[in-house]
This record gives sequence, C-alpha cells and structure tokens, in this order.
Amino acid sequence: MAHQITPHRVAVLALEPVVGFDLTIPPTVLGEATTADGTRLYDVRICGLQTAPIRAGLGFSLIPDHGVEALAEADTVIIPGTYIKQPRYEGKLPDDLAAALATIRPGTRIASICTGAFVLAAAGLLDGRPATTHWKRADMFRALYPKVQLDEDLLFIDDGDIITSAGLAAGVDLCLHLIRRDFGSEVANRAARHCVVPPWRDGGQSQFIERVVPDEGTEGTAPTRAWALERLEQEITLGAMAARSRMSVRTFSRRFKAETGQSPGNWLLQQRVRHACHLLETTGLSIDRVAEASGLGTAASLRHHLRSEVGIPPLAYRKTFRSA
Repeated sequence: MAHQITPHRVAVLALEPVVGFDLTIPPTVLGEATTADGTRLYDVRICGLQTAPIRAGLGFSLIPDHGVEALAEADTVIIPGTYIKQPRYEGKLPDDLAAALATIRPGTRIASICTGAFVLAAAGLLDGRPATTHWKRADMFRALYPKVQLDEDLLFIDDGDIITSAGLAAGVDLCLHLIRRDFGSEVANRAARHCVVPPWRDGGQSQFIERVVPDEGTEGTAPTRAWALERLEQEITLGAMAARSRMSVRTFSRRFKAETGQSPGNWLLQQRVRHACHLLETTGLSIDRVAEASGLGTAASLRHHLRSEVGIPPLAYRKTFRSA
C-alpha cells in the first residue's frame, strides 16, 4: 500500500497594499513541487487579515481564499512585499497585524519576500539576525531597524527558521530554495523547469544595484573622484589623488572616507569593477582587454574581483546583461 503524503502547509499573508508579483510567486513555484507521479508536496493558501478584496500596489485587487486562521495551521508562513504603512515607515506593527502574527505556532518557519522583511523586523523577529530585502529599501530598513544584520548583496538568507529574500524575482530563488531544502534538488529542478527559470542563480543582489557616479562638484574630494573616473585604465596612486586635491595623504584619506564611506583604495577598486561591468555589458571586447581598460590588469584579476564584488565571473555576467 502506497504511503500517503501529507502536503507541507504554507500560508502566504497578503498585506494591503500587497506587491502583486511577490504574492503570486509562492503558489506558482511551490505549486509545481510534486513527486514523480504528480502528487503535490505543498498546500499553499493565500490569506489576508480579512477575506475582503486586498488592494495590490499597481491597480488591481485580489480576494484571498482564507483569513488569518490559516496562519495557525501553517508549517511555513510567507510574507510577500507590501507597502503597509507602519512597518515600512514607522517601525511598528498595526494592532490587527500583531494579533495575527501572534497566532503563528512556535517552531513555524517564517519567510519574507522583498519588503515583507519590514514586517518581520517590526515584529522583532529579525533582531540580532542576518536578513536581506530589496536593495533600494536598504537605507530605510537600516534606519528603522538598526538591530538587524542587513546584507542587501544577497538574493536570500537562510537563518534556519527565518528566511528572507531580496526584491521581487528573488522570491523565486527563495521558493526554489525552500523546495530544495524540504524535498531535494530533483524536485526543485523539476519545479524550476516548469516555471522556465534557472534552478539556481549565480551571484547576488549586488549585480542588480544601480551605481551612482558622484557629481563632479567643486569641494572636497569630489573633483578628484571625477578625475579618477576618467582615467581608470591608468595607474592611479593615493599620492597622486591627494596631490590632485591639494591635501596631504593623511588628510585626503580621512576626508575621502568621511565623504564616501570608503578608503580611496577600496573606492577605486570598486569603480574599476563597475567600469569592467559596463564594458562587458556594452562592448564585445575580450576579457583581457576589458581587464586592461578598467585598470584591473589581467583577466585573472578581473575574474577574481568580479566574483568578489558581483558574485559571478565575467563571461556569465556578459551573458546575463549584454543587450542583444
């Protein structure tokens, strides 16, 4: 007699205004986790603080099939991205949400997608723990929740019973990771193939972060930074940068870090890596030539620093980001 499988129960809590894309990821991806004979391995339930229509952020509403009672029955609770005011902007939970989260059974695994991490942080669940969220919201998150060990460079962070993911499509990575963790790579790969996504994405969120070039300005180290950005392929020494700013090396280094948060050497390396990324995206230059043109010297050096800064090697980066 065949053993009957009890599906892993997942409650996805939609909080108005919910990020509609985030909300649809768990039922879509987890819903494709099956045994070889097609038996579903997850019972995914969309729930709300009430069963009335829930407004999404971009012009439509959704009606959840379940209310908050689904939270108390779940093995895993997932909080998708949300624009809900108090956790996002005030660092606290509204009373009805706090009461709903209090019904989650001890030992239940809790995950967030994108700005759902703000809700977990407001509930105190992330204090002293590593977590991630959408890179655009990192500064706001840190200001509201300084006790959280935020790392916006990663696509997701698994801290055992608490798992957080970066923005939007990183929710797919999170759900595939849950499948892999619960039922193994074969099941996760099968779900990924159905969803037409890679079962594992190389690299982290840092590869998607917009990089802002400083204004040239007229004071401090800004003119020197602008000067350096125009000649990244050349040797640029700390002494030359200090002389350009008409400061001693010590004063320049102190002023530079106060203005940028980085040492001149680390900043320069970061700009060279970013320029190399730009060249990989927009030109057909060889890897050796990209390394030379960005001031990184050799292809081996480029590979090392790109892996360290972005998480993937040059050819993989070009394949992912270069325009057709």
